[in-house]
Amino acid sequence: MDAPDTTLRGQNTTVGGRLYMAFELGEKSWKLSLGDGQRAPSRCTVAAGDTNALLTAIAKARVRCHLSADTPVYSCYEAGRDGFWLHRWLTEQGIANLVMDSASIEVNRRTRRAKTDRLDSDKLLSMLMRYHTGERRVSIHRQTCS
Repeated sequence: MDAPDTTLRGQNTTVGGRLYMAFELGEKSWKLSLGDGQRAPSRCTVAAGDTNALLTAIAKARVRCHLSADTPVYSCYEAGRDGFWLHRWLTEQGIANLVMDSASIEVNRRTRRAKTDRLDSDKLLSMLMRYHTGERRVSIHRQTCS
């Protein structure tokens, strides 16, 4: 491997000081993984479409991670059933959100893979943190809002 592909020279790779949130959107509930990159992510489930519960989960995650109320929040979810209303709502709340194409999600094709919402949201959270710290090897295909 070449050095430029394996190192991030001159880039700020600090993850702290931000809250990251990944959604796994379901018909009846949303699985959330929330973390700051310093601690293990916390996970919670909220009823699908319950934006008040979502804001409560974000507030609890900020407290757990010892982050202030004005700490920036970055989120992502896989494009699908909920369309872009959620993206627009998150943006209105001051949350930087990415709607990702399902082809962006990294999968080890050589082994059998467990398929659970928790694992999917954790993988999305990891990719989101790596993307926002400048890792060039993370390929995120963003969907355009309509």
